[in-house]
Amino acid sequence: NEPPKGLRANLLSSWNSDPITDDEFFEGCDKPREFKKLLFGLCFFHGIVQERRKFGPIGWNIRYEFNESDLNISTRQLRYFLDQHAYIPFKTLTYLTGECNYGGRVTDDHDRRTLNAILSDFYTEEILNEGYALDPEGKYFVPPEGPHEAYSKYIETLPVNPPPSIFGLHDNANISKNQLESLELFNSALSTQQTSGGGSGSTMEEVVDEQARDILEKLPPVFDIEEIQQKYPVLYEESMNTVLVQELIRYNRLIKVIQSTLVEVRKALSGEVVMSADLEKVATAIFNGKIPQAWQAKSYPSLKPLGGYVADLLKRIEFFQNWVDEGPPVVFWLSGLFFTQSFLTGTKQNFARKYVIAIDTIEWEFEILKERPTTKPKDGAYVEGLFLEGACWDSVNHQLTEPKPKKLFDEMPIIWLKPVKVEDQLDYPHYVCPLYKTTARHGTLSTTGHSTNFVMEIKIPSDKPQKVWVKGGVALFCSS
Repeated sequence: NEPPKGLRANLLSSWNSDPITDDEFFEGCDKPREFKKLLFGLCFFHGIVQERRKFGPIGWNIRYEFNESDLNISTRQLRYFLDQHAYIPFKTLTYLTGECNYGGRVTDDHDRRTLNAILSDFYTEEILNEGYALDPEGKYFVPPEGPHEAYSKYIETLPVNPPPSIFGLHDNANISKNQLESLELFNSALSTQQTSGGGSGSTMEEVVDEQARDILEKLPPVFDIEEIQQKYPVLYEESMNTVLVQELIRYNRLIKVIQSTLVEVRKALSGEVVMSADLEKVATAIFNGKIPQAWQAKSYPSLKPLGGYVADLLKRIEFFQNWVDEGPPVVFWLSGLFFTQSFLTGTKQNFARKYVIAIDTIEWEFEILKERPTTKPKDGAYVEGLFLEGACWDSVNHQLTEPKPKKLFDEMPIIWLKPVKVEDQLDYPHYVCPLYKTTARHGTLSTTGHSTNFVMEIKIPSDKPQKVWVKGGVALFCSS
């Protein structure tokens, strides 16, 4: 069943559900004051995790169906453990609620981290203090101990439209939410429109033919793999040669698919060949300004519209052409790589072979540079092209800071990826920031236990507790 809309309605519904409305259950705990405060916190937590879904990927990477059964079992466990122990077993309650009841639905590691970060605000000793604030502004708090109706009356005084800060998010999250809703509306409208028009406007066939011709003219020829392999042979001490060739093979496949489908679509439009179902799907996608499914099957992940996708593809091809012509760049455009993990593995492999170290004993260290380097690093690689959501980079204090109003993404400076031995890793105040390929964040769950959209975790200096950024959904992306 669908939860009520809005945090206040959600909280009121939870508070008036079974077994909380049962007088014997509500009033019969051996620790009545502690039980009621923790119970209110648990209901608030339930509302927060459900309402975060409306913010899209910055709320949860995957939209989980948390429901009343999760709250019900957590409520009964809370009462049971408070009755059974002389103390409050916070660790046990946190594990059961965060890892089993609610966490049992969570399949993404970073969503699990977010869930437990949110729960830590409610299953804590501090919630037992009078007037414990549940948001930074102090507008939401845990009411003093009282009868069931007193809590219901307090809930009814809460704002109808809560600020994003109550969910741990920045005000910019409202913009992301509104954009998401608008996009869904436009996609719904687009799916109902006619594909051929009348009057003086261009027909679908004319629009598609013009677009296809324009893309074909811009596309360069495929890379000559054999010639490039001679220039960049497989070398024990330079894994980047192998990475380059593998990347170009993938881009060649994509270029060939785009060229062949566009040529066939143009032939079908002119009547030279039959317009098959597959070609019709390509033509419809081009008309709607979307990436055809046939291309996506051979492509890197992208959420861009067709025009942006083609421009991005040409930029990527140019990056690799410069690599072929001039040698490996000083700074690698990480966003331009088809298979980012092969580049990261190649960088580690170079380090491992150089110093004769087992590759599985190597981890990453990160240094965010203040200026653009002119020479290659001794070890590792310089990378650029990453964007930050939910926070921005403070170049003066060299650390994470709150994002600027109405600025959803902030471009990160060049980052030095430094391979180091596990025992040589540095310890400093930081946020472990996930890096994703696209802003969708979610992908297919791979055998590594991570989403196929996930690339790696990057340590970014911060003077705030990691929990602040975790709840804020702060992440890096290869494409904004």
